[in-house]
Amino acid sequence: MQLQVDSFLATFFIECEKKGESSLMKFGEKLYNLRKNANMSQETLAEKLDVSRQSISKWENGNAYPEMNRIIELCKIFRCNINELINENIIDFDSLDEEVKMNVVKFNKEKQAKLKLTSKIISVLSKVISYVALIASIGVAILTFFTPMIINNTKVLNGKIQIYGNEFSSNQTAQLIEIINDNSNTQLIIYSIIICVCLIVTIMLLFFAFKYLSKLFDNINKDNTPFTLDNLNLIKKITYLLIGYSIFPEISGYLYQFITKIDMGIEIEGFKFVFILIMICIYYVFDYGHQIQLDSKGIIYGKES
Repeated sequence: MQLQVDSFLATFFIECEKKGESSLMKFGEKLYNLRKNANMSQETLAEKLDVSRQSISKWENGNAYPEMNRIIELCKIFRCNINELINENIIDFDSLDEEVKMNVVKFNKEKQAKLKLTSKIISVLSKVISYVALIASIGVAILTFFTPMIINNTKVLNGKIQIYGNEFSSNQTAQLIEIINDNSNTQLIIYSIIICVCLIVTIMLLFFAFKYLSKLFDNINKDNTPFTLDNLNLIKKITYLLIGYSIFPEISGYLYQFITKIDMGIEIEGFKFVFILIMICIYYVFDYGHQIQLDSKGIIYGKES
């Protein structure tokens, strides 16, 4: 956004200078009035901007214009926005020649269209994933309901696991046989229900995370800027949910091992801590952007007419 503003304002001043229009003079008059209203001398303002007094004089007389970083500093010093300092209407495309005007309009429109299209795609994908997660959690809930019947009809015969008379095999068959032999059916039912409940919680964390992510990019697609308070709160919720999704399985697994004395072979993945750090950083980027926007009263991109 800043590069777009820099490019537009620089082009605006250059075209005005070429065409001999009065925008430079208007800028000089506004700068002069702002300085006088602040009871500030040219020397004092020059010191604040780290420029010479002659530079201030040239700006006020309409003989030159400042660089973009100086314009931003002037806005901070006099507590005004760029619109008020530069022109009555900064998006005054009629003050530019046709070629420059069309290039600026085309660039803004194409850039905005890409941002909105990307936001829409992410929103749709997030909704699909959230629905899949919801269906999966319902499936696990149904499995939890039938767990007692499944456990009561599970037996170990000739070193093999049979469920409803059908042979069951997996890479952990030997470990499962040991667990079945060492625990009663009641214990197995309780342990299985605990696992299912933990799995449902994990899936629901993912469901809500993608639900809020979809809402976030819906807002970005519709609003003027992604850095709204509503979006900031959504980012915060998504961050907390994904942190929970990253650490809950390990925490619940260790608690499960401690209670049941069954080795689940759980290991903490170092990558998940990196993932958590990235999510926290994303939240603070949005928070920082929101604070900048509150200060500048600016927008990232505007609505298409």
